[in-house]
Amino acid sequence: MSDQPFGTRLRAAMDARGPLCVGIDPHQHLLDLWGLPDTPEGLATFTFGVVDALADQVAVFKPQSAFFERFGSAGIAVLEQATIRLREAGALVIIDAKRGDIGSTMAGYAAAYLSEKGPLACDALTVSPYLGFGSLQPAIDEARAAGAGLFVLALTSNPEGPQFQSARTTAGPTVAGAVLDGLRDLNADADDLGSFGAVVGATIAPTDENLDIRGPLLAPGIGAQGATAESLTAIFGAAARNVVPSSSREILAAGPSATSLRDAATRTNDAFRTALGY
Repeated sequence: MSDQPFGTRLRAAMDARGPLCVGIDPHQHLLDLWGLPDTPEGLATFTFGVVDALADQVAVFKPQSAFFERFGSAGIAVLEQATIRLREAGALVIIDAKRGDIGSTMAGYAAAYLSEKGPLACDALTVSPYLGFGSLQPAIDEARAAGAGLFVLALTSNPEGPQFQSARTTAGPTVAGAVLDGLRDLNADADDLGSFGAVVGATIAPTDENLDIRGPLLAPGIGAQGATAESLTAIFGAAARNVVPSSSREILAAGPSATSLRDAATRTNDAFRTALGY
């Protein structure tokens, strides 16, 4: 179990290194751009190139599990080793797997990603609440026990999202609002930043939902998807200091040169520092 909860460690990491979260998304076109084959060996060269260049500079990394899973066990092995190396360098790792299930199955996912002895033990995991917020309880319990965190899908920027997220529950709030309420309750006893966060797309329109959940707000969509550092304050308002802005392609495309990767990350991080008040 970590000595400090995830939210406390996240705040300290962002204060020390800046708020940038680098997404590690080994798309085939990025492997092509780096001159690498679309194979497990190419995946490893790409991933460890990012890790070696940025692990001691960036606060948070978000590997997208799908791009590792597509190579089967060899790809998962790369994800496992990358997570270990990033954490050893003092960075925090959010595995973007969007797991969501019920009962013992959800407990199994939690054991794999959140348990201190789990094979893919990370600092936080993205999860889906669409089998009911209560279905997340095994992951919530495991995260609390391990000092880890969760990021729960709430207001995603994909065009299909509002069909579910903006729908009204029988109690009155929107589905997204109910998710945010649930997270606010989980973070109620946090001294500063809670460990239970929401995924809120950086490209959504300004919303009437209350984003002050006393926890972190993972905001993908920076750069290639159109959002900018300056646009974050319009969306997140008073909660902007809790935003974890995630950028992937804009930074990863600067490789394979380690110097170019570091320069791209520094430029992006500096823009976020200014926009978010660091």
